Amino acid sequence: MSGETIVIVGGGQAGGEIAVQLRKLGHAGPVTLVADEPHVPYKRPPLSKAYLAGEAAVESLYVIPRASLDKAGVELKLGARVTKIDRSAHRVQLADGSSIAYGKLALATGGRPRGLSLPGADRANARLSSAGFSNVFPLRTIADVDAIRARCKPGARMVIVGGGFIGLEVAAVAIKRGLKVTVLEGLPRVLARVAVPQVSAFFERVHREAGVDLRTGAQLAALEGEPEVRRVVLGDGTAIDCDLMVIGIGIVPNVELAVEAGLAVDNGIVVDEQTRTSDPDIVAAGDCTSHPSAFAGRRIRLESVQNALEQGRAAAATLAGKPAPYQTVPWFWSDQYDLKLQMVGLSAGHDRCVFRGDPATGRSFAAFYLRDGVLIAADTVNRAADFMFAKKLVASGARIDAAVLADEGVALKSLLPASAPA
Repeated sequence: MSGETIVIVGGGQAGGEIAVQLRKLGHAGPVTLVADEPHVPYKRPPLSKAYLAGEAAVESLYVIPRASLDKAGVELKLGARVTKIDRSAHRVQLADGSSIAYGKLALATGGRPRGLSLPGADRANARLSSAGFSNVFPLRTIADVDAIRARCKPGARMVIVGGGFIGLEVAAVAIKRGLKVTVLEGLPRVLARVAVPQVSAFFERVHREAGVDLRTGAQLAALEGEPEVRRVVLGDGTAIDCDLMVIGIGIVPNVELAVEAGLAVDNGIVVDEQTRTSDPDIVAAGDCTSHPSAFAGRRIRLESVQNALEQGRAAAATLAGKPAPYQTVPWFWSDQYDLKLQMVGLSAGHDRCVFRGDPATGRSFAAFYLRDGVLIAADTVNRAADFMFAKKLVASGARIDAAVLADEGVALKSLLPASAPA
């Protein structure tokens, strides 16, 4: 396999990691990476944080510099879009009419921002395309953020749809830049899908204290204005003046190429523990995949840097003929103002949550999620040391008394079982 041609479709962190790791693992054959953006593979998390704030240069986002990729012999086809996979011929077709032959293929196609669906409209046609309004933006690419940043003038009225990580991170940056910010969350609280009410209430308080007009249970009814949205009308008739909108309501995995090629797809491209798809010559990694998780006890699709990197490494190992199972405990983070939220595990299905520190009064605490006495997840805010030990405790499946977890006088390190990972 050392001389086999490998084509990687996708220029995000998963695609970049596959390319880098292939060379580290000794693959000597041709490697071609095809990406529809004009940039080399780059990190997306800083887009809604340091890059939006103007504190990070484009080059700092790159997974690996262009010169290093050139030196490694990775051929880059940037600004190119794959339109079809011909599995029988082992070729991928590009939008410009050309094609590339492959011995093995890696799909790291990521996802695209989910569009708005206006209540009462035909569900099949109610998606709002950002192309229809010149001041409505998703936040997924460098180009998206460049366009948003150009309109981030002090006093500008920004409406953010979505109270998840992206929406709240953008709000924190925008309010610091002097914009008037409204966040609209359709659910009864922010971060409702990933955190308990106390954690949601903490972040709602922090944003409101910073000057954000944060509205939960807010249902969009209409967008008014032409060619730009000038007013956002809610279901209760309330109208909010708007100079620019940012849509942050999640992503849809890019699986169309896989579907058309006849690969198994179920909430993502179906892969096994070694990132292999239903075609033995094709692997997949990152936001676009559905993989078996021993930790969760079911198939999951994760949208995180950690998953993109580690699954990308597993894909490279499989391609290089050195397969190793991809099994990891998920973790995530979010930066908002002076706060660093770090999360490990999956809290769904917990039957008890205990705190160290009080989220109702302070700006530093940890929340621990238990199921049948086993620690399955933890959220920490401005507690890096607690997060480090929480990762190990969750990974080890530690059974811990809730009262002990809540006791600030008991060091988390002392709760690690002897068999816990170093």
